[in-house]
Amino acid sequence: MASMNVSLCGIPLDNPVIPASGTFGYGYEFAELYDINILGTFSFKGTTKDPRFGNPTPRIAECTSGMINAVGLQNPGVEKVIAEELPRLKACFHKPVMANVSGFSVEDYAYTCQKLDKEPQVGWLEVNVSCPNVHGGGMSFGTAPEAAAEVTRAVKAVTAKPVIIKLSPNVTDIVSIAKACEEAGADGISLINTLLGMRIDLRTRRPVIANTMGGFSGPAIFPVALRMVWQVSQAVKIPVIGMGGISSAEDVIEMMLAGAAAVEVGAANLINPYACRDILNALPGVMKAYGIEHLNDIIGGARNG
Repeated sequence: MASMNVSLCGIPLDNPVIPASGTFGYGYEFAELYDINILGTFSFKGTTKDPRFGNPTPRIAECTSGMINAVGLQNPGVEKVIAEELPRLKACFHKPVMANVSGFSVEDYAYTCQKLDKEPQVGWLEVNVSCPNVHGGGMSFGTAPEAAAEVTRAVKAVTAKPVIIKLSPNVTDIVSIAKACEEAGADGISLINTLLGMRIDLRTRRPVIANTMGGFSGPAIFPVALRMVWQVSQAVKIPVIGMGGISSAEDVIEMMLAGAAAVEVGAANLINPYACRDILNALPGVMKAYGIEHLNDIIGGARNG
Protein backbone atom coordinates (compact mmCIF):
# COMPACT_ATOMS: atom_id res chain seq x y z
CA MET A 1 0.00 0.00 0.00
CA ALA A 2 1.31 3.46 -0.93
CA SER A 3 2.71 5.45 2.00
CA MET A 4 2.15 9.20 1.81
CA ASN A 5 3.58 10.04 5.25
CA VAL A 6 6.23 12.74 5.42
CA SER A 7 7.76 14.93 8.13
CA LEU A 8 7.97 18.71 8.19
CA CYS A 9 10.45 20.29 10.60
CA GLY A 10 10.12 17.28 12.88
CA ILE A 11 6.32 17.22 12.87
CA PRO A 12 4.77 14.18 11.12
CA LEU A 13 2.23 14.70 8.34
CA ASP A 14 -0.18 12.06 7.02
CA ASN A 15 0.59 13.39 3.54
CA PRO A 16 2.44 16.34 1.98
CA VAL A 17 -0.60 18.24 0.63
CA ILE A 18 -1.11 21.65 2.28
CA PRO A 19 -3.58 24.33 1.10
CA ALA A 20 -1.68 27.60 0.81
CA SER A 21 -2.35 30.72 2.83
CA GLY A 22 -4.92 33.09 1.38
CA THR A 23 -6.68 30.35 -0.57
CA PHE A 24 -8.24 28.34 2.27
CA GLY A 25 -9.42 30.98 4.74
CA TYR A 26 -9.37 29.54 8.27
CA GLY A 27 -10.47 26.12 7.09
CA TYR A 28 -14.01 25.98 8.41
CA GLU A 29 -15.58 27.17 5.15
CA PHE A 30 -14.00 24.21 3.34
CA ALA A 31 -14.95 21.89 6.20
CA GLU A 32 -18.57 22.34 5.10
CA LEU A 33 -17.64 20.68 1.79
CA TYR A 34 -15.41 17.78 2.91
CA ASP A 35 -13.47 16.48 5.90
CA ILE A 36 -10.40 18.71 5.85
CA ASN A 37 -8.64 16.39 8.30
CA ILE A 38 -7.57 14.34 5.28
CA LEU A 39 -5.04 17.13 4.57
CA GLY A 40 -1.47 17.05 5.84
CA THR A 41 -2.17 20.46 7.35
CA PHE A 42 -3.07 23.87 5.95
CA SER A 43 -1.68 27.39 6.12
CA PHE A 44 -4.38 29.78 7.31
CA LYS A 45 -5.02 33.31 6.06
CA GLY A 46 -2.09 35.73 6.36
CA THR A 47 -2.20 37.38 9.79
CA THR A 48 -0.82 40.79 10.74
CA LYS A 49 -0.42 42.60 14.04
CA ASP A 50 -3.29 45.00 13.33
CA PRO A 51 -6.55 44.52 11.38
CA ARG A 52 -6.33 45.23 7.65
CA PHE A 53 -9.20 46.02 5.31
CA GLY A 54 -7.03 45.25 2.29
CA ASN A 55 -6.63 46.96 -1.06
CA PRO A 56 -9.37 48.73 -3.03
CA THR A 57 -11.37 46.76 -5.59
CA PRO A 58 -11.11 45.35 -8.18
CA ARG A 59 -8.56 42.99 -6.64
CA ILE A 60 -8.72 40.05 -9.05
CA ALA A 61 -7.86 39.71 -12.74
CA GLU A 62 -8.08 36.56 -14.84
CA CYS A 63 -5.13 35.45 -16.98
CA THR A 64 -4.33 32.59 -19.31
CA SER A 65 -3.54 29.61 -17.03
CA GLY A 66 -3.62 31.76 -13.94
CA MET A 67 -4.89 34.80 -12.08
CA ILE A 68 -3.67 38.04 -10.52
CA ASN A 69 -4.74 39.09 -7.05
CA ALA A 70 -4.06 42.15 -4.93
CA VAL A 71 -6.21 41.42 -1.87
CA GLY A 72 -3.78 43.22 0.41
CA LEU A 73 -3.61 40.88 3.41
CA GLN A 74 -7.17 41.55 4.55
CA ASN A 75 -7.52 40.02 8.02
CA PRO A 76 -8.95 40.91 11.46
CA GLY A 77 -5.54 41.18 13.18
CA VAL A 78 -3.78 38.66 15.41
CA GLU A 79 -5.84 39.35 18.55
CA LYS A 80 -9.12 38.50 16.83
CA VAL A 81 -7.59 35.56 14.97
CA ILE A 82 -6.64 34.06 18.33
CA ALA A 83 -9.89 34.96 20.08
CA GLU A 84 -12.38 34.13 17.29
CA GLU A 85 -10.92 32.29 14.31
CA LEU A 86 -8.76 29.66 16.02
CA PRO A 87 -11.60 28.34 18.25
CA ARG A 88 -13.81 27.89 15.17
CA LEU A 89 -10.95 26.22 13.32
CA LYS A 90 -10.27 23.86 16.23
CA ALA A 91 -13.83 22.55 16.03
CA CYS A 92 -13.30 21.19 12.51
CA PHE A 93 -9.54 20.58 12.18
CA HIS A 94 -7.80 18.29 14.65
CA LYS A 95 -4.17 18.49 13.54
CA PRO A 96 -1.44 21.12 14.00
CA VAL A 97 -2.11 24.03 11.68
CA MET A 98 0.33 26.39 9.96
CA ALA A 99 0.03 30.07 10.88
CA ASN A 100 1.00 32.45 8.09
CA VAL A 101 2.38 35.76 9.38
CA SER A 102 2.97 39.05 7.59
CA GLY A 103 4.32 42.36 8.81
CA PHE A 104 5.52 45.79 7.80
CA SER A 105 8.37 46.07 10.28
CA VAL A 106 10.61 43.61 12.10
CA GLU A 107 8.73 44.49 15.30
CA ASP A 108 5.40 43.61 13.64
CA TYR A 109 6.64 40.14 12.73
CA ALA A 110 8.04 39.47 16.19
CA TYR A 111 4.87 40.66 17.95
CA THR A 112 2.52 38.53 15.84
CA CYS A 113 4.70 35.42 16.02
CA GLN A 114 5.10 35.74 19.78
CA LYS A 115 1.31 35.85 20.16
CA LEU A 116 0.73 32.83 17.90
CA ASP A 117 3.55 30.87 19.54
CA LYS A 118 1.36 30.50 22.62
CA GLU A 119 -1.44 28.78 20.68
CA PRO A 120 -1.33 24.97 21.08
CA GLN A 121 -2.93 24.23 17.72
CA VAL A 122 -0.31 26.20 15.79
CA GLY A 123 2.39 23.76 14.70
CA TRP A 124 4.49 25.98 12.43
CA LEU A 125 4.91 29.69 11.78
CA GLU A 126 5.13 30.46 8.06
CA VAL A 127 6.63 33.93 7.84
CA ASN A 128 5.88 35.80 4.62
CA VAL A 129 8.77 38.17 3.87
CA SER A 130 7.20 39.49 0.67
CA CYS A 131 5.74 42.47 2.55
CA PRO A 132 7.07 46.04 2.08
CA ASN A 133 9.44 47.23 4.81
CA VAL A 134 7.90 50.54 5.93
CA HIS A 135 11.16 51.54 7.64
CA GLY A 136 13.31 50.51 4.69
CA GLY A 137 11.93 52.56 1.81
CA GLY A 138 9.09 50.18 0.97
CA MET A 139 11.21 47.40 -0.50
CA SER A 140 10.14 43.87 0.40
CA PHE A 141 11.94 42.17 3.29
CA GLY A 142 12.41 39.22 0.98
CA THR A 143 14.39 41.03 -1.71
CA ALA A 144 17.67 41.19 0.25
CA PRO A 145 19.42 38.46 2.25
CA GLU A 146 20.19 40.82 5.14
CA ALA A 147 16.57 41.94 5.56
CA ALA A 148 15.18 38.40 5.35
CA ALA A 149 17.75 37.23 7.89
CA GLU A 150 16.85 40.09 10.24
CA VAL A 151 13.20 39.03 10.26
CA THR A 152 14.20 35.39 10.76
CA ARG A 153 16.38 36.19 13.78
CA ALA A 154 13.69 38.39 15.34
CA VAL A 155 11.03 35.70 15.01
CA LYS A 156 13.28 32.88 16.21
CA ALA A 157 14.03 34.91 19.34
CA VAL A 158 10.38 34.90 20.42
CA THR A 159 9.11 31.47 19.44
CA ALA A 160 9.86 27.84 20.13
CA LYS A 161 7.83 26.60 17.16
CA PRO A 162 9.39 25.77 13.78
CA VAL A 163 9.80 28.89 11.65
CA ILE A 164 9.35 28.54 7.89
CA ILE A 165 10.29 31.58 5.81
CA LYS A 166 8.14 32.10 2.72
CA LEU A 167 10.17 33.63 -0.10
CA SER A 168 9.25 35.87 -3.01
CA PRO A 169 10.31 34.87 -6.53
CA ASN A 170 10.62 38.53 -7.52
CA VAL A 171 14.37 38.56 -6.91
CA THR A 172 17.58 38.02 -8.86
CA ASP A 173 19.11 35.37 -6.59
CA ILE A 174 16.65 33.42 -4.42
CA VAL A 175 19.35 30.97 -3.29
CA SER A 176 21.36 33.63 -1.43
CA ILE A 177 18.21 34.76 0.40
CA ALA A 178 17.29 31.19 1.37
CA LYS A 179 20.81 30.53 2.66
CA ALA A 180 20.74 33.76 4.69
CA CYS A 181 17.47 32.66 6.32
CA GLU A 182 18.93 29.23 7.11
CA GLU A 183 22.02 30.80 8.69
CA ALA A 184 19.75 33.08 10.75
CA GLY A 185 18.00 30.04 12.23
CA ALA A 186 15.06 29.26 9.91
CA ASP A 187 13.72 25.72 10.29
CA GLY A 188 12.33 25.58 6.77
CA ILE A 189 11.78 27.52 3.54
CA SER A 190 8.56 27.76 1.52
CA LEU A 191 8.56 29.00 -2.05
CA ILE A 192 7.43 30.48 -4.26
CA ASN A 193 5.07 33.26 -3.40
CA THR A 194 3.34 34.93 -6.34
CA LEU A 195 5.12 36.57 -9.25
CA LEU A 196 4.38 40.24 -9.90
CA GLY A 197 1.98 40.80 -12.80
CA MET A 198 -0.68 43.08 -14.25
CA ARG A 199 -3.45 43.30 -16.87
CA ILE A 200 -4.86 46.27 -18.82
CA ASP A 201 -8.52 46.66 -19.76
CA LEU A 202 -8.63 47.45 -23.50
CA ARG A 203 -11.94 49.32 -23.17
CA THR A 204 -10.88 51.69 -20.39
CA ARG A 205 -7.17 51.56 -21.26
CA ARG A 206 -6.48 51.34 -17.56
CA PRO A 207 -5.02 48.59 -15.36
CA VAL A 208 -7.65 46.00 -14.37
CA ILE A 209 -6.40 45.84 -10.78
CA ALA A 210 -7.08 48.99 -8.72
CA ASN A 211 -3.62 48.55 -7.21
CA THR A 212 -2.20 48.38 -10.80
CA MET A 213 -0.13 45.26 -10.09
CA GLY A 214 -0.74 42.09 -8.13
CA GLY A 215 0.42 38.56 -7.46
CA PHE A 216 0.34 36.25 -10.48
CA SER A 217 -0.40 32.61 -9.60
CA GLY A 218 -1.78 29.45 -11.20
CA PRO A 219 -0.48 26.66 -13.48
CA ALA A 220 1.48 29.11 -15.66
CA ILE A 221 4.04 29.71 -12.88
CA PHE A 222 4.70 26.02 -12.10
CA PRO A 223 7.94 25.73 -14.14
CA VAL A 224 9.36 28.81 -12.40
CA ALA A 225 8.42 27.45 -8.97
CA LEU A 226 9.89 24.04 -9.80
CA ARG A 227 13.18 25.62 -10.89
CA MET A 228 13.48 27.66 -7.71
CA VAL A 229 12.64 24.70 -5.46
CA TRP A 230 15.30 22.69 -7.31
CA GLN A 231 17.89 25.42 -6.73
CA VAL A 232 17.07 26.18 -3.10
CA SER A 233 16.68 22.56 -1.95
CA GLN A 234 20.22 21.84 -3.15
CA ALA A 235 21.63 24.89 -1.37
CA VAL A 236 20.09 24.45 2.11
CA LYS A 237 19.90 21.59 4.58
CA ILE A 238 16.49 22.55 6.02
CA PRO A 239 13.18 21.31 4.52
CA VAL A 240 11.66 23.12 1.56
CA ILE A 241 7.92 23.41 0.89
CA GLY A 242 7.24 23.76 -2.82
CA MET A 243 4.34 25.78 -4.19
CA GLY A 244 3.33 27.68 -7.29
CA GLY A 245 0.84 26.37 -9.82
CA ILE A 246 0.34 22.91 -8.31
CA SER A 247 -2.99 21.52 -9.48
CA SER A 248 -2.60 17.74 -9.82
CA ALA A 249 -1.12 14.68 -8.14
CA GLU A 250 1.48 14.58 -10.91
CA ASP A 251 2.55 18.12 -9.98
CA VAL A 252 3.00 17.00 -6.36
CA ILE A 253 5.31 14.17 -7.44
CA GLU A 254 7.29 16.46 -9.74
CA MET A 255 7.76 19.09 -7.03
CA MET A 256 8.92 16.48 -4.51
CA LEU A 257 11.38 15.02 -7.02
CA ALA A 258 12.79 18.55 -7.35
CA GLY A 259 13.44 18.62 -3.59
CA ALA A 260 10.23 19.61 -1.80
CA ALA A 261 9.49 17.83 1.48
CA ALA A 262 5.85 18.97 1.21
CA VAL A 263 3.78 21.07 -1.18
CA GLU A 264 1.23 23.86 -0.94
CA VAL A 265 -1.73 24.19 -3.28
CA GLY A 266 -2.92 27.75 -3.83
CA ALA A 267 -4.84 29.11 -6.81
CA ALA A 268 -6.34 25.70 -7.58
CA ASN A 269 -8.46 26.02 -4.40
CA LEU A 270 -10.02 29.22 -5.74
CA ILE A 271 -11.03 27.52 -8.98
CA ASN A 272 -12.14 24.21 -7.46
CA PRO A 273 -12.80 24.08 -3.70
CA TYR A 274 -12.30 20.30 -3.83
CA ALA A 275 -8.85 20.62 -5.46
CA CYS A 276 -6.81 19.36 -2.51
CA ARG A 277 -9.24 16.51 -1.85
CA ASP A 278 -9.09 15.50 -5.51
CA ILE A 279 -5.27 15.63 -5.54
CA LEU A 280 -5.13 13.41 -2.46
CA ASN A 281 -7.59 10.93 -3.93
CA ALA A 282 -5.52 10.69 -7.11
CA LEU A 283 -2.11 10.49 -5.42
CA PRO A 284 -2.02 6.73 -4.59
CA GLY A 285 -2.86 5.83 -8.19
CA VAL A 286 -0.21 8.16 -9.57
CA MET A 287 2.34 6.75 -7.12
CA LYS A 288 1.52 3.23 -8.30
CA ALA A 289 1.79 4.24 -11.95
CA TYR A 290 5.32 5.53 -11.38
CA GLY A 291 6.46 2.75 -9.05
CA ILE A 292 6.56 4.87 -5.90
CA GLU A 293 5.87 3.09 -2.61
CA HIS A 294 6.89 5.82 -0.15
CA LEU A 295 6.63 9.54 -0.95
CA ASN A 296 9.31 10.27 1.61
CA ASP A 297 11.81 8.32 -0.51
CA ILE A 298 11.45 10.52 -3.61
CA ILE A 299 12.29 13.91 -2.03
CA GLY A 300 15.03 15.36 -4.21
CA GLY A 301 15.07 12.15 -6.24
CA ALA A 302 15.52 13.91 -9.60
CA ARG A 303 19.04 14.88 -8.53
CA ASN A 304 19.98 11.21 -8.38
CA GLY A 305 18.78 10.35 -11.86
